[in-house]
Amino acid sequence: MADKIAHDAPVIVIGLGRFGAATAGQLQRLDREVLATDIDMDLVQKWSERVTHAVQADSTKLEALQQIGAADFSIAVVAIGDVEASVLTVANLVDLGIAQIWAKAVSQSHGKILARIGASHVVYPEREAGERVAHLVSGRMLDFIEFDDGYAIVKMYPPKVVRGLTLGESGVRSKYGVTIVGVKSPGKGFTHATPETVVSNHDLIIVSGLASDIERFATLAS
Repeated sequence: MADKIAHDAPVIVIGLGRFGAATAGQLQRLDREVLATDIDMDLVQKWSERVTHAVQADSTKLEALQQIGAADFSIAVVAIGDVEASVLTVANLVDLGIAQIWAKAVSQSHGKILARIGASHVVYPEREAGERVAHLVSGRMLDFIEFDDGYAIVKMYPPKVVRGLTLGESGVRSKYGVTIVGVKSPGKGFTHATPETVVSNHDLIIVSGLASDIERFATLAS
């Protein structure tokens, strides 16, 4: 059985385009130790003062990864858009024994290749962003996260049918098949919802349930 990876384990981020740079920056803000690397020296210099370490390296070459100490990391993020370079990099990381490899894919076929050669997690930033925006353009939802099984968590304005009532009185779950799990009143933080929680006109709500049910709930008269 493989050793459990520490929740604060250092991360190597390979590729400093928009996705890689955003990932490295957020990890740094979460106080994680980050080694950021790219073949482009200009990008490395740009990020050298924003992350723990930034070095130039050609990750398609196993020797280059060995030289920068990639094998010492248990988590790697491959954020390279070029398919060939991405595949070669992931293959090298697998050879180095990296336990957890997150890899960006630019297409379904690219993602299948990455998974087959050993990527632990394949992400599709552009596709996922597009799907998220599609749910948000109606203006009723403020944030949308959908999971593989069609389950979603959404931040939204409350439809008229639940305003001024306790959640128990509105019967949200039985009538609409969704659950209001949190409520935020103006000037306050989110609080867990209970059957006694009253939703006002100016509140924001966190709703969970099947994406299709939430979509229908969001289209109720506001």
